Amino acid sequence: MVETYMITRIPLAILVLSLFGCGADRLGEQHVETPDVQPAIVVDSSALTFQAELNKQYLDSAHSPLLPEDLVAFQQLEFFDIEPRFNVVADFKRVVSEPFEMPTTTDRRPIYEKYGEVYFTLEGKEFMLNLFQSHNSREDSVWMNYLFLPFNDLTNGHDTYGGGRFIDVLMPENGMVSIDFNKSYNPYCAYNHKYSCPIPPEENFLEVRVTAGVKAWVEH
Repeated sequence: MVETYMITRIPLAILVLSLFGCGADRLGEQHVETPDVQPAIVVDSSALTFQAELNKQYLDSAHSPLLPEDLVAFQQLEFFDIEPRFNVVADFKRVVSEPFEMPTTTDRRPIYEKYGEVYFTLEGKEFMLNLFQSHNSREDSVWMNYLFLPFNDLTNGHDTYGGGRFIDVLMPENGMVSIDFNKSYNPYCAYNHKYSCPIPPEENFLEVRVTAGVKAWVEH
């Protein structure tokens, strides 16, 4: 799924060393300040199964990003109802770019490349978003076929986490990419300040309410 390192992306299986620690969690590298166990992999085409596996991971103290006091009362994440209209097929344009340091919530700067652009219609509006590839994920047998999509939308700071959300997207086929916003998830920073998470770029802002995927975390 992102590069957020526990000191990295939620369901991505990438071992990465950093100043904070090591481990990996999805395509968005999210690192934590202290070493942690690499999280379980969550990969499934079904949004319902995705949600169930994400809840299973968060309930597991060995893999959960939740603070110990929050994990005690945790039962499940809150999701929007699954809506087919938020599962879109986008036109893909390959872009060759130079590697760059992805801004994060800390001083950590993981190396990414802009892999391409996707064009699609959502809620009657035309949008373009950038897809990225982590240099770490390229070396991972599971995540090498996925791209990282960080985004913001009009729900941020209200119904959803203010720092944006992430989606793990399969590599394009025949010039098309499937983007299921029902499978968008929060960076670990939404749950635990010890993590260092990528910040969605300004150009990946959607001028629409994406009422799909995981909702904002409310501490228990």
